[in-house]
Amino acid sequence: MSKPASFKYFKTSPEIIRLAVVLYIRFPLSLRNVEDLLHERGIDVSHETVRYWWNRFGPMFASEIRRKRVQQLRAFSKWKWHVDEVFVKVNGKRHYLWRAVDHEGEVLEAVVTKRPNKAAALKFLKKLMKRHGKAEEIVTDRFASYKAALRELGALDKRTTGRWRNNRVENSHLPFRRRERAMQRFRRMRSLQKFAAVHSSVYNHFNQERSLTSRDTFTVTRTVVLAEWRELGAG
Repeated sequence: MSKPASFKYFKTSPEIIRLAVVLYIRFPLSLRNVEDLLHERGIDVSHETVRYWWNRFGPMFASEIRRKRVQQLRAFSKWKWHVDEVFVKVNGKRHYLWRAVDHEGEVLEAVVTKRPNKAAALKFLKKLMKRHGKAEEIVTDRFASYKAALRELGALDKRTTGRWRNNRVENSHLPFRRRERAMQRFRRMRSLQKFAAVHSSVYNHFNQERSLTSRDTFTVTRTVVLAEWRELGAG
């Protein structure tokens, strides 16, 4: 387990650092966009400082969010998983981002590989099951790598496929795709893996599915979520 985020020796207040990090990760903004938005609020920092803060504190915040949510949702998220893969260009070369979400759109895992073969699917599913256990149902497309990997894991009977059945995970790719365009692609596979993991945790934390709740409920929930974000690293 990673150490809690520490703001010791930083002259900038934790509130400003958290604001810069959440603006960059949650919204499709460039580093210079974040710099401009902070400047409008009277905060004078360079985009390179924002880059340093995101690299330093982003994974720590994500780890803290993930640790709390995994304990809360471990049993609940086992009902149904939706699994899918998308290709992402890394320094001009095609890589594959494997993602799994539960039936409510909670992102469970994100893994980057160079190839979409059985070994890659096996790596992804093993990591997913190690953290969340085994699901009662796993929805995939008809990609042969899933079938081979699930057969080896003894979970082939839990797999289901079908047209439109995997819309839940396909729609969940959209926030990452918007973020990818703002970043103008990735330069390294390691950077992609790091950002995908952090983005997933932050997305989970702020995802309220406002269309399914009343305005009053959404307002209360959003207030609680923001308060929890401001407490990250406080311990």
